[in-house]
Amino acid sequence: MNPSRFSDELPAVFPDWSPYPDLESAARAYLRDPDLALEALDGVLAGSGVVSFTLARLVNETNGVWQEVALCDGTRLILWHGEDVPPGEGPPGSMTSSLRVLPLSAVAEVGLRRRLQRGPDGSVLVDAVDVYILLTSFDEGSPAGSDEPGPVMRQDALRFVKTLDDGGTGQIARLEDFARTVSALVGRPL
Repeated sequence: MNPSRFSDELPAVFPDWSPYPDLESAARAYLRDPDLALEALDGVLAGSGVVSFTLARLVNETNGVWQEVALCDGTRLILWHGEDVPPGEGPPGSMTSSLRVLPLSAVAEVGLRRRLQRGPDGSVLVDAVDVYILLTSFDEGSPAGSDEPGPVMRQDALRFVKTLDDGGTGQIARLEDFARTVSALVGRPL
């Protein structure tokens, strides 16, 4: 999502979840709807431990709150996503809650891009992290700028971004840890 689409009047900075080592504490500190997310995730985890996770939350003036949990339990990626329904597309106050479970065998590639700043003293600071997880499944999309009719198939991907302005150094480090954990587990025999 493009941060410039977010309203200056709505809160864009949320409590920092990065100091919380466990999912429940982090979700309760950060998500607007932690009970919905945790209930949905607990039903899938069924006692499995969470190896690593990342959280995201955005607010825009049209759709309201968009929030996401992505976690790895050692054998699967489990994603929860909650989003307010735009006005006119459902009763006032409606939101969606969706869950997606992927075996790690569905991960084709993990990419981690770090944007660095060099300080006057030569020190290096990571000011943004962009993670993508390319999947073996395909997604239907529309051709951009093309006169060709019909959908275009593209490889399905998950994308996670944290910056100094959106998350700070703690969340950047936690997202890097999530990407490295998933990378280390991909391709290992179960």
